[in-house]
Amino acid sequence: MVAALPPTGVRVRVPAKINLALKVGPPRPDGFHPLATVFHAISLYDDLVAEPAPAGEFTVTVSGEDAELVPTDDSNLAIRAARRLAEAYAPAEGVRLSIKKAIPVAGGLAGGSADGAAALVACAALWALDLEQEELLAIAAELGSDVPFALVGGTAIGSGRGEQLVPALARGCYHWVLAFGTEGLSTPKVYGLYDELGGRTAPPPTVADELMNALRAGDAAALGESLDNDLQPAALTLRPVLRRVLDAGLDFGALGAVVSGSGPTVAFLAGSESAAIELSVALSAEGICRSVRRAVGPVHGARVVT
Repeated sequence: MVAALPPTGVRVRVPAKINLALKVGPPRPDGFHPLATVFHAISLYDDLVAEPAPAGEFTVTVSGEDAELVPTDDSNLAIRAARRLAEAYAPAEGVRLSIKKAIPVAGGLAGGSADGAAALVACAALWALDLEQEELLAIAAELGSDVPFALVGGTAIGSGRGEQLVPALARGCYHWVLAFGTEGLSTPKVYGLYDELGGRTAPPPTVADELMNALRAGDAAALGESLDNDLQPAALTLRPVLRRVLDAGLDFGALGAVVSGSGPTVAFLAGSESAAIELSVALSAEGICRSVRRAVGPVHGARVVT
């Protein structure tokens, strides 16, 4: 159930995601690629605040990481989410949204999708809608492939466009070091180059048993060896410096490394908190990425913060 709060403003915190595995099939007739992926929510968050507004008024302001790159018109996914929720359940409502970003834009971490999910949760609470999670998930799936996972968080297996979710059998808490690229990567361009480079010629894509077994066992070393992303060669072609970043992190002792989603963020798995600290310091000193952050996972999806 979505908690109903007094209409004085609702704050929601929503996590970034990384793809522990991302297997990509050939394009479908609708242009989307069928996916088999393992989503993993990590402790890198955007915060969204929803405040009451007159019916039909939907606005958004953005501050924080890459704020200047985020649209504030009706193309903003948080605005689209609020409008769609109002159309379905609260036609007499409007909302003023403000987003404080820590998730890089166009970084392969689903920051825009996270904001869309946060808007659904915040507006449902602001407008005192008594909705089941399944009702929010249905709208989330209309908005984008990664929006449903941003609602639920944790670790989950995604199929279809990524919007069809099944919780993964997973144990343990994992320590991640994120190396952010100096500029974003366009998801359509990465997928387009993936197809040009050969892509996958026959469906369906599947996630390797080794990765799922590592998650079930809570085996960080085995998980590091199993990280996998079909889009990584395309991302490395578009941003050759990412190969240096990957090599450096592995040389500094990471258990494994993967370009997250369509990139350019590189996620390194460390064996412990202290190992993650050492790795982040070493990568920062190399000067080959814009910035470095530590995170843990899995964490919950979009949640109201009191």
